[in-house]
Amino acid sequence: MSGRLIAIGDLHGCFAAFEAVLEKIAPQPDDTLITLGDYVDRGPDSRGVIDLLLQLRRACRLVPLLGNHDEIFVNVCDDPETYMADWLCFGGDATLASYRTKQPTAVPAAHLEFIESCTLLYESERHFFTHGSYDPALPFDEQDPRVLLWGKVRPEPPGPHYSGKIAILGHTAQRDGKILDLGHLKCIDTCCYGAGVLTALEVNTGQVWQADKNGKMK
Repeated sequence: MSGRLIAIGDLHGCFAAFEAVLEKIAPQPDDTLITLGDYVDRGPDSRGVIDLLLQLRRACRLVPLLGNHDEIFVNVCDDPETYMADWLCFGGDATLASYRTKQPTAVPAAHLEFIESCTLLYESERHFFTHGSYDPALPFDEQDPRVLLWGKVRPEPPGPHYSGKIAILGHTAQRDGKILDLGHLKCIDTCCYGAGVLTALEVNTGQVWQADKNGKMK
């Protein structure tokens, strides 16, 4: 594969951080950017994040993965009566504020179509990427979607995948802003919406870009 292979951790509506990191990365058409999901909730501008992701598709090869917050967001938009109350306690209030509406049915169709197009897992020559966790004993096409979306790497991280490939994960917030590197897995959800940073990692070279939620590069 030509070009860079870059993973970007959980965005959670942190548009300023995302914009700052992308400016430094300067994606090229032969680069592959894998976003690890959780585009919405908690941070201030979920709508802006998805708009920027849609633009990014024209700049490089974008591989958007689905996060558990994104799955819930789609469910709420499809069936507010069932899911709305729990979602608002889960960071959904910030998402609705970014769309300047109290009704999830007002979310643009293009945004929902984008999230519905997201995949659960992406595999490269030496790495695999998913939002949550994985079963080290199962082939990638037999993984449980609940584990891929909701599984955490704490307190008991999974062992090395039998394929020998390195896992690049999000979801388990590293509140100190540092990548969790266990050798066989790297968790790059560095809690941008809180006191941490947004992390982008070029997985083959180890180059890292980080910005806080205000867009200040580290």
